[in-house]
Amino acid sequence: MGTDTVRAAADDETAALRREQRGWYVYDWACSVYSTSVLTVFLGPYLTSVAERAADGDGWVHPLGVPVRAGSFFAYSVSLSVIVAVVLMPLAGSVADRSGRKKPLLAAAAYTGAAATTGMFFLDGDRYLLGGALLIVANAAQSVAMMLYNSYLPQIAPPQERDAVSSRGWAFGYAAGSLVLVADLVLYSAHGSFGLSESAAVRVCLASAGLWWGAFTLVPLSRLRDRGARVPHAAAPGPRGLAATFRDMRRHPLTLAFLLAYLVYNDGIQTVISQASVYGSEALGLGQSTLIVAVLLVQVLAVAGALAMGRLARVYGARRTILGSLVAWTVTLAAGYFLPAGAPVFFFVLAAGIGLVLGGSQALSRSLFSHLVPPGKEAEYFAAYELSDRGMSWLGPLLFGLTYQLTGSYRSAIVSLVAFFVLGFVLLARVPVRRAIGEAGNPVPEKI
Repeated sequence: MGTDTVRAAADDETAALRREQRGWYVYDWACSVYSTSVLTVFLGPYLTSVAERAADGDGWVHPLGVPVRAGSFFAYSVSLSVIVAVVLMPLAGSVADRSGRKKPLLAAAAYTGAAATTGMFFLDGDRYLLGGALLIVANAAQSVAMMLYNSYLPQIAPPQERDAVSSRGWAFGYAAGSLVLVADLVLYSAHGSFGLSESAAVRVCLASAGLWWGAFTLVPLSRLRDRGARVPHAAAPGPRGLAATFRDMRRHPLTLAFLLAYLVYNDGIQTVISQASVYGSEALGLGQSTLIVAVLLVQVLAVAGALAMGRLARVYGARRTILGSLVAWTVTLAAGYFLPAGAPVFFFVLAAGIGLVLGGSQALSRSLFSHLVPPGKEAEYFAAYELSDRGMSWLGPLLFGLTYQLTGSYRSAIVSLVAFFVLGFVLLARVPVRRAIGEAGNPVPEKI
């Protein structure tokens, strides 16, 4: 085969990878509006109000005969969705690796989640059971789809490009979340001008997130390629398969060491995201409109932060850049302790600091883990990664709640989360990632 023919084949393969990468970015663009508009902003308060309308005189609802306070129904539904996801993710991961056909599974998970989210349009009156069921289906489906989506990263990006590709994916997601949230807030704030009640406006915002998710998912499904199974004896489906995956990880202790570090500092990140609004409203006395603007600010700056940290990783390596972001998280939380009450400007500065490190921390963690996955076991290992993300993100809220209970201070509660970033920094700094990548059977990038 001549040199020109070899060069042409290489150019064709590069072009095919670029096409896949662009399609891959669009899935983050498609599904992130669910996390932003549905979970973060609208569904919690709305589903709680629906449950309260269905409650008895003492404020209790009785799903399947179980007494539950109406105000706790949303939180319990989210928790149940995590349990369902924990069961489904290893099943889907092992099937994907054994068959080599991730795309049909991604399509099934994405469109199940999109359909459930679109169905939230019918969540009116006192239909709290419908809302809980749709939330459980949508949240679990989104977890499975994200696991499959993440597992494509080692296949569509060579090692030296992975940090940049992962960062662009996160940036696309935050950009979409910002765009749709702005449109939703316009519709919600001026719902009367559109001839809608407040309830109808919320239901339109919820359903439109599902339609957005489903429509843009067509792009990655048209561009991503299945490559067939590369490991003939991947883990069996189900809980036994998950146990087999963790047993296999024991042969890669440095991969497990990174996963432990990620579990710790990511729990801190997730807790800051979920509790920042509580801190703003209870400790600083800020109103709902201020908090929503802060959420938007985080979304917008997370786009710039993800791209900027992707560029930093090209110079300093992903591990050093993540370590630097953990220092930034620590400084931001420490500064948050001293914020004056009733001063939105300072809270916006805190939100800006969170936004600048949020996207990059998550994007580079994903790309760094992708180097530590043995070839052919991407979906199985990313199932474990997602389980670490979603299944263990209760320690931070527990520490936050216990600190508040013991001290009566939300300021003490928020600064207690520094422990997750300090311990995560120490654990990550002790992982020799170059050796870990080599032991996983992957080429070691020049900068890592």
